Amino acid sequence: MIDLGSFDWEVLLINTGILILKVIGIFIAFAVVKAIGNKVLQRTFTRLMNREDITEGRALTLQRLAENILSYVLIFILVASLFSIFGLSVASLIAGAGIVGLAIGFGAQGLVSDVVTGFFLLLEKQLDVNDYVTVGTVDGVVESVGLRTTQIRSFDGTLNYLPNREITSVSNHSRGNMRALVDIGISYDDNIDHAVEVMQRACDVVASQNPMIAEGPNVIGVQAFGSSEVVLRVIAKTQNGEQWAVERQLRKAIKEAFDTNGIEIPFPHQVLIQKNGENPSNSLGQA
Repeated sequence: MIDLGSFDWEVLLINTGILILKVIGIFIAFAVVKAIGNKVLQRTFTRLMNREDITEGRALTLQRLAENILSYVLIFILVASLFSIFGLSVASLIAGAGIVGLAIGFGAQGLVSDVVTGFFLLLEKQLDVNDYVTVGTVDGVVESVGLRTTQIRSFDGTLNYLPNREITSVSNHSRGNMRALVDIGISYDDNIDHAVEVMQRACDVVASQNPMIAEGPNVIGVQAFGSSEVVLRVIAKTQNGEQWAVERQLRKAIKEAFDTNGIEIPFPHQVLIQKNGENPSNSLGQA
């Protein structure tokens, strides 16, 4: 039977307290070094953007990747330090990590595929942070590009985590100017040439007021014949991400110009047909 009275409780408590203080100190050092490292990375990539060596999106992409790598390195150092405090061999940690890595290599080929695909996504600059992209069925703005996953924020606010191996094709809508397209219908009774002239004058006014328009807007003519309308099309080129705002501005300007010049934009009409001896309320037809 163990004689508890033979233990030197004072020494035990002192050693335990020292051990706890060391662990707390390591976690504090981890947090401080990580914060300082992230700050240094942020300043470094900000200077790169100011010197215009790389684009803002590319700088943010590489910054997020560097921050992730820094976190992994610091976590490994943290675990190694804890091993050392508790008297465990750091060499055994490294050996264990090698065994785990070998097991992952055999049992998780998807992870390797993620890393390889992520490497080529970064190397070939297929997408950067803040790019508007379409990847498969996911459409949105890139928030992060890593070696394992890519994060894309949809326009409804959903954050999508995509394993890099599933990114087989990328449609990047943020490389070069974008097209703004507006279709406006006029009545069959209106003069097409007059309507085109009115629309072009409205487009010219919008172009003079909006510096986001790179080319046009131009009325290219009749696009289609609808059931009750002649569809006229307007096309312009805008800076990235500005096409939707330009389209809204064009629709407003054209509608106001049509109202001023008495040009009708068709809308569904209801016609009452009354037969002999019938109540009009029972004879509603759609024209």
